[in-house]
Amino acid sequence: MSEGAISPVQSNLLASLDALRTDFARRFEAATTEQVLREENAKILGKKGELTQILKQMGSVPGDQRKAIGERVNTLRKEVEDAFAARLAAIARAKREADLHAPPFDLTLPAREALPLGHRHPITRMREDLVTIFRSLGFAVHDGPDVDLEENNFTKLGFPPDHPAIDEQDSFWTTSGHVLRTHTSNVQVHAMMGQKPPFAFIAPGTCYRRDDDVTHSPMFHQIEGFLVDEKVTLTQLRGVLSEFAARLYGEGTKVRFRASYFPFVEPGAEVDVQCVFCKQPDGTNKGCNVCKHSGWIEILGCGMIDPRVFEACGIDSERYTGFAFGMGIERVAMLRYGIPDIRLLFENDPRFLAQF
Repeated sequence: MSEGAISPVQSNLLASLDALRTDFARRFEAATTEQVLREENAKILGKKGELTQILKQMGSVPGDQRKAIGERVNTLRKEVEDAFAARLAAIARAKREADLHAPPFDLTLPAREALPLGHRHPITRMREDLVTIFRSLGFAVHDGPDVDLEENNFTKLGFPPDHPAIDEQDSFWTTSGHVLRTHTSNVQVHAMMGQKPPFAFIAPGTCYRRDDDVTHSPMFHQIEGFLVDEKVTLTQLRGVLSEFAARLYGEGTKVRFRASYFPFVEPGAEVDVQCVFCKQPDGTNKGCNVCKHSGWIEILGCGMIDPRVFEACGIDSERYTGFAFGMGIERVAMLRYGIPDIRLLFENDPRFLAQF
């Protein structure tokens, strides 16, 4: 082939470039929406576009002819990019003009139906009800930290470092010796160290343990109650909890104490309330699946505050006595609303929450 002659490959490339130059303007003009225009542009300049396919044939072009074809390709690419930008702006202007000249909104049309209002979560409602009851019994609300020293969460409450109860409440720890509280009983310590008796507090709040099943959650809510004064007795504790049960579940609801062990009270007791699901008008129970046909439902733990707790907090255990109780708010809510699985309370399913 003589110098300056055009090779068949070069001839085919030039013909393809000329055909594309003639065709792309028509395709851009026919695109009436931004999406269609972008699709056409991608067909030409994209990774698998027509111009890219043409460039792949450059390897077959003689070396002395590549520069000329490369210049033609770059010129065509610039033409396509400029035409795309111009057509994109034209489409945007046309859309804006259409919006400006469209018929106005009919303000006489009826309003859209209002969105349904939400309501308080069942745990929030239960917490507020419990706080209202205990406030009416003379208890004030005391707050405390969710992240606390191990000393306040365990040691000052009568948990020795090697006590098995700590293993049962094994929780979430930090490298600085702090722990996400396993119960709201840590508020007892803060209250006793910060105030002098007499006082009566409740401490509603969030707790954390490594539990996760149908009746336990890694994060849950408790309400702690404690009263400290001179000559406080177990009889007064029983009176407070009996009145609490009556105000929560109805007048005449019976309360039963069963001896139990808690490290920070002595003596300690589990408290059962008369099953509200099978309670009869005459005050008896016929038995049901909820109470396992016993007529009783366990609801909380309580007892007289151990003198070691007073001593650890700087309170004279010879002069003062007191009682404490604690219950899981989820537990009370599950019993009140008949909820079978605690995890339903945390899944935020609107179909479930709308039932309350």
